[in-house]
Amino acid sequence: MRPEPGEGGAAFPVGGGRLRASHTDREQVLDTLKDAFVQGRLTKDEFDSRVAHTLASRTHGDLAALTADLPPGSPTVQPARKPVRAEPENTPIKRGARLIAATTVLAGGLWAGALLSQTDSLAVAALVWTFTVVWLGIVLLAGSVMLESRHLSRSGRQLPPAPGDGGRPRLSPS
Repeated sequence: MRPEPGEGGAAFPVGGGRLRASHTDREQVLDTLKDAFVQGRLTKDEFDSRVAHTLASRTHGDLAALTADLPPGSPTVQPARKPVRAEPENTPIKRGARLIAATTVLAGGLWAGALLSQTDSLAVAALVWTFTVVWLGIVLLAGSVMLESRHLSRSGRQLPPAPGDGGRPRLSPS
């Protein structure tokens, strides 16, 4: 059900009916429709229909017709929305986990290949043991970086307090 344009309640200038509507204009109309729905001025079916028409509207005139029978402005003042901060990615931990996983797969594949090849070559044995030692070093290094990153993220990236004389905290002179 699409309302006909009325005289009071049009949210757009009278001469602007043929001007193209922007995304911001549509969002303003959607906010008005949401307020009207919450206030009980629109039924669920009317709200759904008007939202669909709002998203399909091309001009200010189309948008004005959707809110013509609603009072201009919202009687309830809504607080400004606070931007939601996304949790920062803990990239050192993710990278470390990927590095450990990749090198473990490689080490396992090398061990499996050496065991299945059934060769008694010293070169193969030296390669396997060398790669195993390198793998262990990678795991230890990446693990320590991951632990340090976790510690820093939990402590709020603050250094621990500096110890005073003999490991006791310093007291400030009064």
